[in-house]
Amino acid sequence: MDRPAGAPVPDPASRWRPDVTAVLPYAGSRASSRTRWLRGWMVTAPVDVAALLTPLLVTQHFWRGTLAMAALTVAVFAAGGLYQARRHVSILDELPSLCGRLLAAAAVVAIIAALRHESEGYVFSYLRGVAVAAGLVIVGRFVTRQLTITARRRRWVEHNAIIIGSGPTALELARVLRRYPQYGLRFVGCVDMSSQSGPLSPPLIGSPDQLGQLVRLLECDVLLVADPDCSESFLMEILREPAIGSCDLWAVPQLWGSRSHGDHIGAIPVVKIGRTTLSGPRWALKRLSDILFATVALLLLSPVLLLCAVATFIDGGPGIFFHQERVGRNGKPFRIVKFRSMRPVDEQESRTNWSIAHDQRVGRIGRILRRTSLDELPQLWNILRGDMSVVGPRPERPHFVEKFSAEYPTYAMRHRVPVGLTGLAQVSGLRGDTPISDRARFDNYYIENWSLWLDAKVLLRTVTEVVRGGGR
Repeated sequence: MDRPAGAPVPDPASRWRPDVTAVLPYAGSRASSRTRWLRGWMVTAPVDVAALLTPLLVTQHFWRGTLAMAALTVAVFAAGGLYQARRHVSILDELPSLCGRLLAAAAVVAIIAALRHESEGYVFSYLRGVAVAAGLVIVGRFVTRQLTITARRRRWVEHNAIIIGSGPTALELARVLRRYPQYGLRFVGCVDMSSQSGPLSPPLIGSPDQLGQLVRLLECDVLLVADPDCSESFLMEILREPAIGSCDLWAVPQLWGSRSHGDHIGAIPVVKIGRTTLSGPRWALKRLSDILFATVALLLLSPVLLLCAVATFIDGGPGIFFHQERVGRNGKPFRIVKFRSMRPVDEQESRTNWSIAHDQRVGRIGRILRRTSLDELPQLWNILRGDMSVVGPRPERPHFVEKFSAEYPTYAMRHRVPVGLTGLAQVSGLRGDTPISDRARFDNYYIENWSLWLDAKVLLRTVTEVVRGGGR
């Protein structure tokens, strides 16, 4: 057929070059919709534990050392990132780190065993079991990695991924995900930062402002940042948005020529950016520590609680507890409980009065309770109920949450985690009439850098503040 006059001349090479073909999203598999909750650590961690405990099937003579070895090894693996998600799965990539951490854990346990038992035969017999367990861990890792690759290639397990960007890197990432399902990601579309796409750009499904809505609509689990012009401030906004906070975030480094120590997708280097919301195992660990702390504290401090209750009754009569509505995690309201230090005139004053530090209605007992923060001890019950955490942002009233959220853009981000009995902002001197912007900055820093040790540091500093009487 003759080509119409004036029509553009097609490039003959384009018919033979697969890298210039358009990349379109494709439908997800039926199996993957039922396995979206599955994560790699859910497979590898139980297999590691089973391998480390295998010597107990032969003999229970070294059961204490075997349990100690299993616990230490899992902790060392977790600290070294061996339970984190990887896009390129290979036992050979993990083998150096795996062997090094197994040797480190075995050396620690062997030294302790040698110090406790003078018999060389006892120690060598125990180490033989450790060597067998370590070998089984490596074999188990090989098996789980092969199962992971097979499940991904057959699309039994895949997670929806949105690519941020529309340039050459974004286009190549989309092609790689389309061709190679072993990376476990299903390309569902791109969000363009510049809103300028070329003829070979991947399909755009929306703008950055619509990203939260797209994540919910497309059931997205992974975001891939492939735009070199994507600013750090925009990335932080992505991380802090509640709808997006549950997604895994991967970014392509801007310096392609540098050595990348992260992961890769089809030889395109990618680096995993840590989550800034508490979820999954991290949230379970924090919740467990809250329950243990609150239970022990209620038992140990029960005489103090009784003394405070009697003093409050003597100071102001019946009604020793004060209940007030506060805003918790994800903006959910709850009723906080404290020892009463004064009686508000009405409910409106209770909701909108910012500070009563210099209120003449606060009695002598009330001032002591507030200065020593003993009035907040009943909040241990809120912690057990799950309304609060031991350490977290200060719980505030709905009136002020609405006011501060409108005035300070980062204030609402504090509610990504439960509010706390104490917090980093409070122990840093940000109590009472202090700048709200500073409080929000400290609270968000705590959320984004959470660890059990950070909680421990805040608690130690809280004890110091209570002893000094540095309350309100």
